[in-house]
Amino acid sequence: HSSLASAPELGSCWPPVGVEPLNPFQVPLLNTAVLLASGVTVTWAHHALMEGDRLSGLQGLLATVILGVYFTILQAGEYYEAPFTISDGAYGSTFFVATGFHGLHVLIGTTFLIVCLVRLQFNHFSTGHHFGFEAAAWYWHFVDVVWLFLYLSIYWWGS
Repeated sequence: HSSLASAPELGSCWPPVGVEPLNPFQVPLLNTAVLLASGVTVTWAHHALMEGDRLSGLQGLLATVILGVYFTILQAGEYYEAPFTISDGAYGSTFFVATGFHGLHVLIGTTFLIVCLVRLQFNHFSTGHHFGFEAAAWYWHFVDVVWLFLYLSIYWWGS
């Protein structure tokens, strides 16, 4: 139980006194919806690829890439507008390191998906041979799940 109790040095509350956290029902909730939607679109692309529907696969994958870029833009805007900085003690450093590390993984995943999009465009994948795409999709779903944890722990619980 002591791990859930804030230290006296932090004012015995979380977030610490003087730190105004972001509203979890604004940009963070939109980001959650964007990433969940991107999980749907990458699954759509995967199913289309397995069925040999290249056009739907391209559409689903392009939608996923667009959503990944949109998430990154929203996150960058949130960083710019945040009423606290990384140097604002434990809360600021926890927020920016956790969400920044996740954002880096979103950029990596988006890059993987762009490579898959190009490969799909050039017919490098078939219904039976598309492990590169599957690996990128698994990675993307993992990034989605990590975001759900971050949303609940950083934005919801931390507000």
